[in-house]
Amino acid sequence: MSTDQQTTQTADLAWFKSSYSGTNGGDCVEVATTPNAIYVRDSKTAGNGPILRVDRAQWAAFVAHTAS
Repeated sequence: MSTDQQTTQTADLAWFKSSYSGTNGGDCVEVATTPNAIYVRDSKTAGNGPILRVDRAQWAAFVAHTAS
């Protein structure tokens, strides 16, 4: 996880939600990718909430752990 200051303009990121997310709002996370990092945010506070940035290796480890 990074605590470094943002170097990527998050407004330029292409955010997406899981295909399992409903269309009624609800509790969803959105994800955006860059060549070096994965960004995660709460869809309810997309415009002004915090954004978590993790590098691709950390994201791969997280996904592998949750899939098992």
